[in-house]
Amino acid sequence: MSTPCLLLPEQLLREAAARIGRIDAEPLLLHALGRDRAWLFAHGRDPVDAAVAARFAELVQRRQAGEPVAYLTGRRGFWTLDLEVGPATLIPRPETELLVELALARLDAAPGRRVADLGTGSGAIALAIASERPQAEVVATDSSAAALELARANAASNRIGNVAFRHGSWLRPLAGERFDLLASNPPYIAEDDPHLGQGDLRHEPPSALASGADGLDAIREIVAGAPAHLLPGGWLLLEHGWEQGEAVAGLLRARGFAEVATHRDLEQRDRVSAGRWLP
Repeated sequence: MSTPCLLLPEQLLREAAARIGRIDAEPLLLHALGRDRAWLFAHGRDPVDAAVAARFAELVQRRQAGEPVAYLTGRRGFWTLDLEVGPATLIPRPETELLVELALARLDAAPGRRVADLGTGSGAIALAIASERPQAEVVATDSSAAALELARANAASNRIGNVAFRHGSWLRPLAGERFDLLASNPPYIAEDDPHLGQGDLRHEPPSALASGADGLDAIREIVAGAPAHLLPGGWLLLEHGWEQGEAVAGLLRARGFAEVATHRDLEQRDRVSAGRWLP
């Protein structure tokens, strides 16, 4: 009788890494195993059953075909949070953590501070701010009911209770209200940009990525309407593309914002522009 071939995690990982790279292969293997990274280091030579290997092989094949790792695992880490993600929302990206850092620097821990995250998606920005400022009142808006359902689930799973979720486009659900800070990572890619047909972007919702001929339509709408929803001295923070810093800063100045500045991410690319409303 022949001895069955043993399937070892480290071997599965090595073979998959040759196809899709270790950065992608490792989280897919951990997802298939239902284990964490520490387990893999300790048990890399413990045999796994054929069902796990088959599940992993399918994930690798789907990744090789272009599906994002975050959608395949259904999870993405952001800030200190573990978030559920899906095709209804943009995948949270590390560079967006700069927006959170800048918001927190402008938001003290006094009770009653009010923050709104416009176009919250998975809830990443709203939940990160709320987790660091538990005395603040955070409102998260989105035009997608499916995105809001996911964001609510992420609030529950991360045990964050100081966020209210509202259905509607950008500032519309905030009628009659004013805030200390408005933050948004809106779509900012030009609608004819060829990158929309490449890589992970092919699988993310187009409405969360593209905004008009120059990518700035959503930002224009937010900048135009923000003053009606800001307290005196309140801040508007906007994430944008690396070539849009000058244009977004110009929109803020033209609308009457003061202390306008554009901030760079870790790759030294323009990423977030901010302005203060001083009527």
